[in-house]
Amino acid sequence: MLSHGPVPALVHGLLEYAAGILFIVAPFLFGFDAAAATAASVVIGLVLLAFTACSDLPTGLVRSITPGVHLTVDVVLAVLMVALPFVLGFTDEAAPTAWFIALGVLHLLLSIGTRFESGRDEVTSVDGGPGSAGEAPVV
Repeated sequence: MLSHGPVPALVHGLLEYAAGILFIVAPFLFGFDAAAATAASVVIGLVLLAFTACSDLPTGLVRSITPGVHLTVDVVLAVLMVALPFVLGFTDEAAPTAWFIALGVLHLLLSIGTRFESGRDEVTSVDGGPGSAGEAPVV
């Protein structure tokens, strides 16, 4: 288990799907003027949706990305969200700058506070003994 945080992996995945959708619609809801801010927001939203759908979390559809990799990418993505207004030069526009910084900080806090566990229900034993996947427990 990666973390013993208070947020279940299911909630983490659902919040990431919601954040992905919000990132896609944010430029139109908040009227981003900078083309770079609009493009970055849509790309971040698509990345969040695709990445969450491919993660081995209860909300994953493909389940090919391990929880450890998911956590690592979440932290990198959160730092990137905070840095993008400065890197892409749209800090003169308050709405997208506040959006990216606030959501980056919230995403980092969510990632740190999540109990990442595999979305699969099977339990495997290292030695292949009782408790391995597919075997009935010895009574």
